[in-house]
Amino acid sequence: MNSNTPKLSIITVNLNNAEGLTKTIESVISQTFTDYEYIIIDGGSTDGSVEIIKQYADKIIYWVSEPDKGIYNAMNKGIKVAKGEYCQFLNSGDWLVDEGVLRAIFETYQNKDLMYCNVRTHAKNWKFPAKLSLTFFLTSNIGHPSTYLKSDLLKNTLYDENYKILSDYDFFIKKIIIEKCTYEYLDINCVYFDLNGVSQTQLLNKENERQKIISKYFPEELDFYLTYKKNLSELLIYRNSRLIQRYSKFLKSKFYRNFFNIK
Repeated sequence: MNSNTPKLSIITVNLNNAEGLTKTIESVISQTFTDYEYIIIDGGSTDGSVEIIKQYADKIIYWVSEPDKGIYNAMNKGIKVAKGEYCQFLNSGDWLVDEGVLRAIFETYQNKDLMYCNVRTHAKNWKFPAKLSLTFFLTSNIGHPSTYLKSDLLKNTLYDENYKILSDYDFFIKKIIIEKCTYEYLDINCVYFDLNGVSQTQLLNKENERQKIISKYFPEELDFYLTYKKNLSELLIYRNSRLIQRYSKFLKSKFYRNFFNIK
């Protein structure tokens, strides 16, 4: 790594996920791009995670293992010690998709406040739009682990620790929609995202936080969002009903096609 200010600070938050942490670390240290520093914030793990961190200690610029007040408290700890121009939050269980992805990103970036890429999961790839609007954020979000944030942006506005799941969503709305920070979309799959993380397993709490954040910034849009959610739920019930499934199957049947002479 360079002795001068690094281009990127990669911050990994971990708690009792030794297996996932190993995958994450190995994906970082195998990168052909070397202008980064690596920071690990462990929440006082007791499952062998600390021993793994020590195995790779020569590749890690800073690490600590101590109890914290939640994932965003741990991320804020990482932000405070980061010295890179950009920060990336690659938490344990997530990993960079190949050894050349960081080089590809930092050879093409245009010095924006924020850069975001696509995400790969075991279920599907998440591809994001090139233009980010309030309409997009009312019902979706960009990938936190696949986003590269100017460190100054983060140090001036740390993550709100009152949110346990969607403080990054709160941050993105504040910076992108309200403060109009500059951003760039890079159409690259850069991170494999672990769907077993807290944001995917506590969906009710996640939904409650989303509504609070929308109400805080755009109270007049909350009714629109709630109506959208209600209509979407009703549509899914309709699509999944047994009668509709049988009718759809009938339309695809050989009998139907032959009877109406459909080629």
